[in-house]
Amino acid sequence: MQSQPMIRPRSYFLGAAALILAGLVLGLGISAGLGVPSLSRADDTQLAATVSREAPLESPFVSVVDKALPAVVFIEATRKSTPGGRDPGSDIMRRFFGDDSRQRERAPSSGSGFIIDRKGRVLTNNHVVRDAAEIRVTLNDRRSFKATVVGADPETDVAVLQLENASDLPVLPLGDSEKLRVGDWAIAIGNPLGELRGSVTVGIVSAQGRNNLNIFGGTPMYQDFIQTDASINFGNSGGPLCNIRGEVIGINTAVNTSGQGIGFAIPINLAKHVADQLVANGKVRRSMMGVVLAPMTPDIAEGFGLASVDGVLIQQVQPGSPAERAGVKRNDVIVEFDGQAVNDLRKLQLKVADTPTGRSVPIVVLRDGKRIPMTVNLTDRNPESVASATPQLEQGEMGLTVRSLRSDEKRELSVESGVRVIAVEEESLAAERGLQVNDVIEEVNRKPVDSPEQLMTAIADARKSNRPAVLLVTSNGNTRFVPIRFER
Repeated sequence: MQSQPMIRPRSYFLGAAALILAGLVLGLGISAGLGVPSLSRADDTQLAATVSREAPLESPFVSVVDKALPAVVFIEATRKSTPGGRDPGSDIMRRFFGDDSRQRERAPSSGSGFIIDRKGRVLTNNHVVRDAAEIRVTLNDRRSFKATVVGADPETDVAVLQLENASDLPVLPLGDSEKLRVGDWAIAIGNPLGELRGSVTVGIVSAQGRNNLNIFGGTPMYQDFIQTDASINFGNSGGPLCNIRGEVIGINTAVNTSGQGIGFAIPINLAKHVADQLVANGKVRRSMMGVVLAPMTPDIAEGFGLASVDGVLIQQVQPGSPAERAGVKRNDVIVEFDGQAVNDLRKLQLKVADTPTGRSVPIVVLRDGKRIPMTVNLTDRNPESVASATPQLEQGEMGLTVRSLRSDEKRELSVESGVRVIAVEEESLAAERGLQVNDVIEEVNRKPVDSPEQLMTAIADARKSNRPAVLLVTSNGNTRFVPIRFER
C-alpha cells in the first residue's frame, strides 16, 4: 500500500516566509550596528585602499646618519706647483718621455674627513693633504674653515688637521675596532668624486687584517685594513666608516679599481694611536727589534721539522740590534710576543712598532724544536736603522723599496736571482715606469741582482757611466725590460 504525500496547509508557508523576512531584517540591523561595510557592484565603485594608522618603520641607519653627518667634512687641498705653474708630474713625464707623452692618472685633490675634537681637529688620510699648499675644510652645514696639518704619517696614511678659528663643533664618537666581527654593519660616509657631498653607503665588514695592498695615491708600510662592501669611491678617502651605533670604526682609505664592492679602511684603534702621537709630538715614534721577518709556509715548516706553520721566521738579525743582544738568531721562529701568540707577520710588525720605545718585552722563539723564552729591550726605530735592517734604495732616487727573494719564492717563480718590490713612492721614477708592489727585478743591465745592495750598486754603476739602467722585471709570470734614464 503506497503512502500518500503529506500536504501542508497554506498557513505553514506564510509562517516560514515571515520568519525568513524577520531574519533578514535582523541581520541587516546587526551588521549596521557593527559597522560592517556594504559592498556595491564593481562597475559602480572601487574598493577603498586600506591605510595603516601605525607609525611607519624607520631605517636603523637614519639615526646613524643624523649623528654622524654633521661631523663629516669635505676637504679641498690645493697642491704645490712649480714656479711656472706647471704640474710636477707633467714635468717628470716630459723629462723622460717627451712632450707628447700621456700624463699618468693622478689622485684627486679633494677628500673627506671627520671632526674628533670640538675645537676643530679633523682626522683624514695623509694622501688627501700630502704636498698641499692650502687646505680648506667645509662642514655639512656649509661653514668653511682654513686648515693646517698638525701632523701626518705616510707609513699608516693618517693625518690630523686643525681648523682655524673653530669652536663648539659637532664631534663624531670613536668606536673600538678590536671588537669588530666579520658580518657587522658598516656605514661609509663621505664626498665621493669630490662632488657628491654627504653620501652614505651601507654594507658589512667583509674581512679584517688585509695587508700587502698596493694603494693608489701612496702605499703605506703598515697595513691592517678592514675590508668592506660598503661602496667607497675616490673622494671618500679620509671619511668615516661607522658601526650601527654611529661610532667610527675606520677611516675609508682605498678602493679596488678592478673589482666592485671592495673597499678598505684603516682600523680606528690604529688611527687613534697614530693621531695621539701626531697631536702630542707632530710625528710618530716607533719601536724596532732589528730583524728582517719572513712568513712561515708549510714547506718551510716541514723543512725545519716543525709540526705547524704558527709563528714568524727570522730571516736576518741586524748586528748590534735589540734582537741580537737578546740572543735571537737567524732561522729562529717567533711564536709569542708580549704574551700573545704570533701567527701573522704584518700584525707582529704593528705590535712591535706600537710598543713604547725602551720597553723590555718577553718573546718566545722556536729553535731546533725547543721553545726558548727571551726578553728584548726595544729601541727607537729610525731611518738609519731601518735602512740597515731592510736595505732600500733612496726614496729621492727611484722611490723604490725592495727586499731579497726567499728560496721558496725563487722556486715558485723559477728564477735564480732577484729582489721583490715592497713599496713604490708616488710620482717617483719607479712609479712613472710602471713598477708596482710585488714586481721582481731579476737583472740590471744584464747583471743578476740578488739583494737590495746589489741592486743599488748596479744602478749606481749605470749612473756613473751615464747609461740608462735597464731592469729585467717579472710581473705575474710575464717578463719585460724597463729602462730607467737618470737626469744628467
